[in-house]
Amino acid sequence: MEIPLWQRLFAPLVYLLPWSDAIPFGLGLDGVFNQVPLLRLLIVPAIPFMQLQRVPAGGLLLFFVLFLAVVRNPNVPYFLRFNTLQALLTDIVLIVLSLAFRILLQPVAGGSLLMGTLSSTIVIAVLAILVFALVECLRGREPDLPGISQAVRMQLY
Repeated sequence: MEIPLWQRLFAPLVYLLPWSDAIPFGLGLDGVFNQVPLLRLLIVPAIPFMQLQRVPAGGLLLFFVLFLAVVRNPNVPYFLRFNTLQALLTDIVLIVLSLAFRILLQPVAGGSLLMGTLSSTIVIAVLAILVFALVECLRGREPDLPGISQAVRMQLY
């Protein structure tokens, strides 16, 4: 089945949510955005999501709106529901990683080479997911992320 162009263009936009949560990992003193300043241009598309998350409970509200209005709405096309849920699950993984960094690693290894390396790895991994999802969505195919896509399909069927 051919995916309409409007769905191909809107589906990648939800992947800006996990990207906006990955950006703080790369903004430290030894973060990837300071090491490669040209990458700062990639922050610009995520600014609206980052501003919304500054509002108290804004990120939680956005999560519930996307989950209830898009993922659980059978009137929304499957392609958009699939990509939205996959982006939400990726975002949940990033939130858990962020909490783990703050609670476990920051007190022990704050500012160390280990923290810089792990933070940069997370940013690069989410950037790779974003680019992969963008290309696959524009081609009209579901981005198949190992582990996450299987969980999404189980939830949507």
